[in-house]
Amino acid sequence: MTSPEEYSRLQSAMSQAVKAHWKAFLFEGILLAVLGIAALILPPLASLAITIFLGWMFLISGIGGLIVTYWARATPGFWWSLISAALAVLAGMLLLARPMQAVLTLTIVLGAYFLAEGVTTIMYALEHRRELSGRWSWLLISGLVDIAIAFMVITGLPSSSQWAIGVLVGINLLFGGATLIGMALAARKSNS
Repeated sequence: MTSPEEYSRLQSAMSQAVKAHWKAFLFEGILLAVLGIAALILPPLASLAITIFLGWMFLISGIGGLIVTYWARATPGFWWSLISAALAVLAGMLLLARPMQAVLTLTIVLGAYFLAEGVTTIMYALEHRRELSGRWSWLLISGLVDIAIAFMVITGLPSSSQWAIGVLVGINLLFGGATLIGMALAARKSNS
């Protein structure tokens, strides 16, 4: 557990780091916002790019896993590690070999994720409404929004696969970038 003094020191150190490097945060925020806008303007291209990126990530991590597993073949769990790495290689190869079909598959997974996340968030809100007093309604709304997104994505298949991943990632990048820009500008203002 973190004591109040440790938390205060950590918060102060974070604040000082943001103040010292506000230009880097501003640059990153602008870059993320621009990428988010690009993804929102061209969601099919963004969806395809994300699928190809994931394919390369699985392939590279799987190959790395195979190499490390081979070096550590005398350790317990060798076969499980080998299977895991081989599955990552296979997933990467499938994503890269058929990226358009992979976009559809990833969209289905994304819809299922939002549905599960929405249900669990609603259950969490209802379970903790006494402890969270006025804040539980925000969790409930968040869960309902997740279910609405899942409904739009799943009922819109297969055409939703052309926009869903790109739009959702674009929104995430745009808001993440805006947050970093706001932090950077606030830190610059407090430096002056």
